[in-house]
Amino acid sequence: MRIAYITAGAGGMFCGSCLHDNTLAAALIRQGHDALLIPTYTPLRTDEPDVSYKRVFLGGINVYLQQRLGLFRRTPWFFDRLLDARTLLRWVSRFAVKTEAADLGDLTVSILEGEHGHQSKEVDKLVTWLAEEVKPQVVHLTAALLSGLVHEMKRRLRVPVLCSLQGDDIFLESLPESHRSRCLALVRIHCREIDGFVATSSYYADFMADYLAIPRSRIHVVHPGLNLAGHGGPRPEQQRPFTIGYFARICPEKGLHVLTEAFHLFKQTPGTEQCRLHVSGWLGGNHHAYFEDIRKKLKERGVEEHFLHVEAPDHESKVRFFHDIDVLSVPTTYREPKGLYVLEALANGVPVVQPRHGSFPELIESTGGGLLVEPEDPHDLARALRQLFDNPAHRSELGRKGKEAVHGRFHADRMAAETAAIYAQHVNS
Repeated sequence: MRIAYITAGAGGMFCGSCLHDNTLAAALIRQGHDALLIPTYTPLRTDEPDVSYKRVFLGGINVYLQQRLGLFRRTPWFFDRLLDARTLLRWVSRFAVKTEAADLGDLTVSILEGEHGHQSKEVDKLVTWLAEEVKPQVVHLTAALLSGLVHEMKRRLRVPVLCSLQGDDIFLESLPESHRSRCLALVRIHCREIDGFVATSSYYADFMADYLAIPRSRIHVVHPGLNLAGHGGPRPEQQRPFTIGYFARICPEKGLHVLTEAFHLFKQTPGTEQCRLHVSGWLGGNHHAYFEDIRKKLKERGVEEHFLHVEAPDHESKVRFFHDIDVLSVPTTYREPKGLYVLEALANGVPVVQPRHGSFPELIESTGGGLLVEPEDPHDLARALRQLFDNPAHRSELGRKGKEAVHGRFHADRMAAETAAIYAQHVNS
């Protein structure tokens, strides 16, 4: 099956959706499908081999300039290709990651206006290329925020267009109300033309059916899967203190401040004097102040010496990180639709403690690999961490169950097979 899988680069940072999309496309290719992972805005950044197409469409520089200056809406296509160079986009991305979502309202509205927006030339380029060179049997948009493309794709390609649901509401809710309501209205209109949707959890399918006014029957659920290469090896025998880990983007919504507060409470109980907290994950320039404030508070409370920020820029260093911790917690303040870091921890036999919201109850119920606590409640989180600290046998059993579940079901090949079956259902209907 010839699949055009269109994803959005995340401005040079590690992004769960980009990692998920790259893993899925690679697995589809391994299973014999002609799957083309097509980046938009910026190149992808992954900690695994990047299988994306080398050309970037709707390049971030062109999109921005066409929003700001009418001249760039009329420049010839060959000139635009110079601004879409991957090296240039990567360089510019270093500055773009500091941009807050709340500052992108006008641009988001324009992109969602598709062929009627300021970026209509970019829409035409992508759809023309798909029609003349790729000729897909199915198109998969990996975010509802890309749905401004759907009308031209349906008109000119005449193939099914599907859309992933894996976190669009988080971005939309961060926009100022005047832009948020307009963007949400546009997405809901576009969803009427989309043939089907793929959500990463049953929770999120239910939520987005209401949020985007989509009949629940049109939403398929395919749980995330990992490329398990490198995961699950024997954990090294080592004598070290009990270590709590956090592996996710370092930002307020991922809840690192909740975990560090719980760590402080946990350290006040007898026997925990040497216990440690290891933190890793992408730290963007716009969140340096947030991170430094956390470190300052830990220092004031006298526990900074047991806190370590660990760089993990590639797959091997990520796996080493999981081998060096005893439990993972990423206590998000929002309702997480995926939770790849939960699966990564479990793949290496590390149990998790997560808030009782979003996809976490679903993941923990299906894997048996962790505990649930009240959201944004450091005291309840500290209690659960203490429970696992006090009972190594229970901790080990949770890790064992989680590892078996992930290696048995939550892998990329299962994810790709289920996704391909959905494609076939729509292509053959």
